[in-house]
Amino acid sequence: MKQAMPVNEQQLGPNLTFYDLHPPATDMLEEVTRSLTAPRPHLHPKYFYDEAGSRLFDAITTTEEYYPTRTEAALLARYSSEIQAQLGHANTIAEPGAGSCQKVRLLLERWSPERYMPLEISRDCLLQSTRQLSRDFPEVQIDAVCADYCQALSLPADNLPGGRVVFFPGSTIGNFDPAERSAFLRGLHHLAGPGGALLIGADLQKEASRLNAAYNDAQGLTAAFNLNALHHLNNALGCQFDVNNMRHVAFYNETAQRIEMHLECLCDQELHLGHHQITLKGGTRIHTENSYKFTVEGFTRELMDAGFRPRGCWTDSDDLFSLHLASTD
Repeated sequence: MKQAMPVNEQQLGPNLTFYDLHPPATDMLEEVTRSLTAPRPHLHPKYFYDEAGSRLFDAITTTEEYYPTRTEAALLARYSSEIQAQLGHANTIAEPGAGSCQKVRLLLERWSPERYMPLEISRDCLLQSTRQLSRDFPEVQIDAVCADYCQALSLPADNLPGGRVVFFPGSTIGNFDPAERSAFLRGLHHLAGPGGALLIGADLQKEASRLNAAYNDAQGLTAAFNLNALHHLNNALGCQFDVNNMRHVAFYNETAQRIEMHLECLCDQELHLGHHQITLKGGTRIHTENSYKFTVEGFTRELMDAGFRPRGCWTDSDDLFSLHLASTD
C-alpha cells in the first residue's frame, strides 16, 4: 500500500498485512465533560460500543422491527452480479469502519478481488476480524489499516488500475449531519481515487410508524443499547449515572427527516467527571444519535455534489432501503 504518512507495517500471514497509522487518542473525560455541559447535552454514538454494546447491536439487527440489515443483505445477494457488471473487475475493495468485516464477505466470495482494505479505528477488532478473514479467503490480499476516519479518507491512491471500490454499507451515512455528510462523501471520493467507485447503503424515508417501531423494538434491545452508553461511561470514567432513572427516547423528526435518539433524566442526576461535578436536571435529554432518512433522488444529488457520477441504484420491493453505485469519473 502506497503510504505518505508515518505507519508501522507488520506481515501477519501470507495474505495479511497490518498497517498501524496510530489513530490519535481522544481525551475521553474531556470530550464527555464538554458534551454533557453543552447547552444541549449530547454524547457521541461511539460510546454505545463497548463489548456489551456490540452484542446488543448485533441482536437489534435480528429483530422483526429492524429492517435495514436484512434488507440490505438481500439487495447485495440479489444484485451483486449486476453491480459487478456495472463496475467491471474490482481490483481493490476498501471498507471504512469495517468492524467485524461480515458484510463484505459476500462481495469477496462473488467478486474475487485481488485486495481487500478494511479501515478500522479499533486495533483489537481489526486484528481479530482480519485474521479469520485471511484464512477464509486465502486468494485475497488483505491490507488491514488501523486508522480513524480522517486518516483513512486521506490515504493516497493505489498504483493498481481501476481505483478502489469503496464499500460503505449499513446506512451509517445517515448518522452524519448534512454538512458533515457532504465532507465525508468528498473524503470517500478521495479514498476511491481516479477510476474508482463507491457502493453505499442509504435508508429511505417511509411512514413514521415503521421508523418509530424500528428504534423502539418490543424486546427493548434498542433501549438497552442506548442506555449502555451510560454503563460504558460509568465503567470507564466513574460518572455515576443512575441508569435506572434514565429513559430511552427515540422518535422520527419529520421536519429534519431523521430518527433522533435521546436519553431522558427521570430525576436530577449528580455526575462525577474527574474533578468536576455536574447536575443534569430531571427532564433533561441527552442527544445520543441521529439517523437521517433519504429519498433516492435526494441522495443521488448528494453523491453528485461530492463529485461522483451515479451508475445505478437498487431498492427492495417495499422501497425500504437503497444501494447506490457511483464512480469517481
